[in-house]
Amino acid sequence: MTKLSGKVACVTGASRGVGKGVALELAEAGATVYATGRTITGDALAVNGKVTPLRCDHTRDSEVEAVFHRIAAEQEHLDILVNNVWGGYENMIEDGEFTWTLPFWKQPLWRWNAMFAAGVRAHYVASAYAARTMVAHRTGLIVNISFWAAQKHLGNVAYGVSKAATDKLTADMACEIREFNVAVVSLYPGLVRTEKVMEAAAFLDLSNSESPQFIGRAVAALATDPNIMDKSGRVVVAARLAQEYGFTDIDGKQPRPLTLEEV
Repeated sequence: MTKLSGKVACVTGASRGVGKGVALELAEAGATVYATGRTITGDALAVNGKVTPLRCDHTRDSEVEAVFHRIAAEQEHLDILVNNVWGGYENMIEDGEFTWTLPFWKQPLWRWNAMFAAGVRAHYVASAYAARTMVAHRTGLIVNISFWAAQKHLGNVAYGVSKAATDKLTADMACEIREFNVAVVSLYPGLVRTEKVMEAAAFLDLSNSESPQFIGRAVAALATDPNIMDKSGRVVVAARLAQEYGFTDIDGKQPRPLTLEEV
């Protein structure tokens, strides 16, 4: 499958999980991929030499700038940016207590900062650098990985507010960049079989789950849609895109799209 041949993509937060799956799938589809992460290595991302791993802490603007300067120097264009990097999931257990679902007045305050600095702000900064190249070439796609927590209470207040901010980021960036033929969407995965999820597989119903590569297939489908501007500024759901574009997961299954009520 080479439908993305000649395309250049950058996937942030690709050391593991969804980001890694997206990077691998875009490379499999023929794109030249730059994959960033604080702990990223090349061993697990070797796909015909199509993935270049770049160490990057997305809370450090100078490191992010260096990534996009390198892409511009080596490729001269950038077609796809997938903002997947995120913070705040670490240290869910503190002093023996599971803090993720605590009410806001009991939440560790660092979690808010982590989700906005390594999440929303990181998406904004990467998009700003990517947009300079995309605007110059008058083409591009920015995908912000988000989730249903933007629309209903899931987990904790900081999580919901940061995901809502991500979706607002998508909508407003799309408004400002539309005239340059650059699309921006928020992409919602379902239950993804990441490394962390699989560690708890015995306690989960994975019958309607998705592989990390499935999210990559959704991005690839968006990137090859000639009418992608019709979706710009909107939220799209990976499993619903599979039905629309006709792709399946790597195991041949087609996960059922979740609804807001089900989440």
